[in-house]
Amino acid sequence: QVLDFGWPDMHTPALEKICSICKAMDTWLNAAAHNVVVLHNKGNRGRLGVVVAAYMHYSNISASADQALDRFAMRRFYEDKVVPVGQPSQKRYIHYFSGLLSGSIKMNNKPLFLHHVIMHGIPNFESKGGCRPFLKIYQAMQPVYTSGI
Repeated sequence: QVLDFGWPDMHTPALEKICSICKAMDTWLNAAAHNVVVLHNKGNRGRLGVVVAAYMHYSNISASADQALDRFAMRRFYEDKVVPVGQPSQKRYIHYFSGLLSGSIKMNNKPLFLHHVIMHGIPNFESKGGCRPFLKIYQAMQPVYTSGI
């Protein structure tokens, strides 16, 4: 049995997708003692770390999001093949998922509307001062607007 839960490269999977992946993994593993799960992705393996840490918490292998992240990091320390969950957004998603499991966070299916973007100050990235910011807006993981650079 093969399931494809693909999501855009360089993004953490959406919370709904993490829920679907964990449920599918749990259903498959509990169906028969000999069943195993193999995870594969191209590129950034840290994203898989989000799925593994989320499942560890989902299945009560780890009692909390922090414990799941710590266990995953220790596994990374002992085996140099596993990439840690290192991006702040990836760690944040594990905590969001933990909130969903505990009921302290509810998913909001209502649409959000972006009315304006305000930047307070311009960072000094160049030797002459300033930077050239641009804006890219996504809707349902599809780019809908990119400003000029």
